[in-house]
Order: sequence, then structure tokens, then C-alpha cells
Amino acid sequence: MLQTVLFICMGYLSGSVLYALIFARIFKKGDILEQSSDHNPGTANAFMYGGFWCGLFTLLFDLLKGFIPVYLFMHYGNAVKVDPFMAALVIAAPVVGHAFPLFYGFHGGKGIAVTFGCLAGLFPALGAFWVLVVFFIGFSTVLQISPHFYRTVFAYAFSLVIMFREIRNPAVVWGFFLITAVVLIRMLTSKEERKCLEVKLLGCSHTLMWDRRRT
Repeated sequence: MLQTVLFICMGYLSGSVLYALIFARIFKKGDILEQSSDHNPGTANAFMYGGFWCGLFTLLFDLLKGFIPVYLFMHYGNAVKVDPFMAALVIAAPVVGHAFPLFYGFHGGKGIAVTFGCLAGLFPALGAFWVLVVFFIGFSTVLQISPHFYRTVFAYAFSLVIMFREIRNPAVVWGFFLITAVVLIRMLTSKEERKCLEVKLLGCSHTLMWDRRRT
């Protein structure tokens, strides 16, 4: 029990390090939070306002800060014998830390890159990882959902449904449930401007549009 709590704390503290801000300072790109419209300390703004290298290093370290705690727990934390809900907390802890970081007044990012890192940390059981990958790619190419806000919401929601149906490990399912809840909370409370939802099928000339402000 104590060991699992330590892994939860390790994951949360790992997630609480906002590398977008760190690498923006290292590469002398100024305050990317002030430059961005949504004030989100994440990978997208690191690329957009910090440049390629700032974005690349941010992406890599955001993936690693989710991957390392979960991977260590799965391989060295006696994960098989841990209560599924406690294991779920370990899996979700880096995303919680990124969204509500201890070191930055509990105001962090959305945790999308960190999510992929956490799910990759379940290696070699990568079913949940590939489910999320497929929906993100599918909603970006085959059924094109834009802007990014809606694409992310749909990708997480559909992935969660599939995981409840197909993933047999309850710790992974409930871990992703917690991650989805945290990401959606951060998405919904973000200052990002929510433009009209657009859905377009690949190869189709027609676009379905919906503006929630008109309903």
C-alpha cells in the first residue's frame, strides 16, 4: 500500500513539472503563456510560440514524465497485486499533476501528450495506447473533426467507451476514466476560443457545421 502511494506521489510530482515553460526559458522564447490565447503550458504552444526545438523537447519530456512513473510501477511496483483503483490512480497521476501542478499554483495544461506517455508506460500491454492513437488519427484524417478542442473531446470519449468494452484490466480502464475526466475538465475550463464544430468525411465535399452559441 505504502509503495503504491509513493508511486502515485512520484507520478503526480513528475507531471507537475511543466516542461513547456522550462524549455521556453532555455531557448529564450519569453513567456509563452502570455503570448498564447489559451495560456496553456503544453506541447502545442511550445511548438507555436517557442519554435521547433522548444516544441520537440517539450513533447519528448511530456511523454517521458507520463511514461517513466507508470512503467516503473508496472514493472517494479508489484502492480498485479495492487488494488485496481489504487493502480488506476498511479496511471492517472502524471496527467493530474500536469493539469493541476503543485509547482505552478495548480494551473497547468491539458495533458494530452502526458496521456500518451502514461498509456505507453503500460508496455507491453499497449491496447489502450493504440485505441487513443486510432481515434486521434481517425478524427484527424478519415472523419475530420475540427477545431482541436472538439477532436480531443471526441477522441477521449470514444476511446473510453471502447476501453470499457474491450480492455480487460480494470486498473487501465479506470485509470483512463480518471485521465479523461481531468483532460475534459481542463478543456472545458480553458480560455481557448471554441470555434464552430466542423465534421467532414474524407473525400466528401460537404462539411457539417454546428455552432453551440446559436443553440
